[in-house]
Amino acid sequence: MIDFSLKLASEFYLQDAFQTAQKHLLGSYLCSNVDGKFTAGMITELEVYIGATDRACHAYPNKLTPRTATMFKAGGCAYVFFVYGMYNQFNVVVGPEGTANAVLIRSLEPVAGLDVMKERRHCDNMKNLTTGPGKLCQALGIAKKQHDGIDLRGDEIWISPRIQNYDCIAKPRVGIDYAGEDKDNPWRYLIKDNPFISKV
Repeated sequence: MIDFSLKLASEFYLQDAFQTAQKHLLGSYLCSNVDGKFTAGMITELEVYIGATDRACHAYPNKLTPRTATMFKAGGCAYVFFVYGMYNQFNVVVGPEGTANAVLIRSLEPVAGLDVMKERRHCDNMKNLTTGPGKLCQALGIAKKQHDGIDLRGDEIWISPRIQNYDCIAKPRVGIDYAGEDKDNPWRYLIKDNPFISKV
């Protein structure tokens, strides 16, 4: 039984980004209570971005701009950005203040509020509801304007800890051909054999 009222402890957000991503975020539950509607999905796929050294990261090389300001906050808040004039992307800020590290949530397995997700996505196909960063934001009602910088220990967007461990697979990240050698870093992590993975 999943207790969605539980929230990932603050100290986990301040740890090494790779450790937090693999040991605490993968398999945990991204929850939202937006417009009075509760939804949740298990995190099945994510990507790590490192501000200081990673050319795929918006904040590289630790570059503070109006767009990236949220990434420089202490871990435990959301970095939400907008791409292609259409899609919101949800990231978890990780590490001490000033490090500009973030974990992009790429895919979820829907577990609660399925009717709400289907209505928001105009989609009845479970495998297509939350298998992509833009899709999951739409399904959970997450948007840059309302949620960029939001505290993930609050009551609107939060992460409930996982209830079991999962085998993890590491692969290169997606859609970052501009990042030179960093495009091949195996910093995309997914739950082995889980069918709710983004199409790439």
